[in-house]
Amino acid sequence: MIAPEGRKILIALMVSTLLCGLTGYVYEQGLLKIFFYIFGVLFVFSLNFFRDPTRVAPQGEGLLVAPADGKVVLIDDVEDETVGRAKQISIFLNVFNVHSNKIPVGGVVESVDYKKGEFKAAFDHAASDVNEQAVIVLSRDRMKVKVKQIAGLIARRIHCYAEVGATVKTGERFGFIMFGSRTDLIVPFNSVVNVKVGDKVTGGKTVIGQLKARI
Repeated sequence: MIAPEGRKILIALMVSTLLCGLTGYVYEQGLLKIFFYIFGVLFVFSLNFFRDPTRVAPQGEGLLVAPADGKVVLIDDVEDETVGRAKQISIFLNVFNVHSNKIPVGGVVESVDYKKGEFKAAFDHAASDVNEQAVIVLSRDRMKVKVKQIAGLIARRIHCYAEVGATVKTGERFGFIMFGSRTDLIVPFNSVVNVKVGDKVTGGKTVIGQLKARI
């Protein structure tokens, strides 16, 4: 399955590749042959980047699934203005990872905020605070969970489709980030975390932890 965000780009690259190839080889135009290979490589790269496989999320009370594909680069205790005492799990997405974002745990979308900012490299932990990002807060059983879609050095566009007041399910697709990025998950401090720094996770599929009901 191809992500809808990439269809226009793929069509444009495919048409450019075919036109340059046909014209270049029929009329023996060396420059067009070069562009044929350039556009061809870009098309193959983009075809891989915009893949968006269908996944079935694991089911279980309070299970937290990875909101994105990538590598866990940070697990830390934080004080969040919305969640309170919390744990932050940061996932770095390189350009070869699937870039669609998934709801980590079912609940109600309490807020969606878009914040302009810088474009530091996504593996830089400062990016969580200063980079351009979309911030989604989910409410579930008196607990709040925050998900941040964070732009990176190359990523310059964030697609977020979460709507305030909507009831969402674990593993549901809610957004897409273009070309390399970071996704942060901030959960209550007493949540169980099953992953460690360096682990590779699959969005909407890997169980990375579990929420614990507050007394």
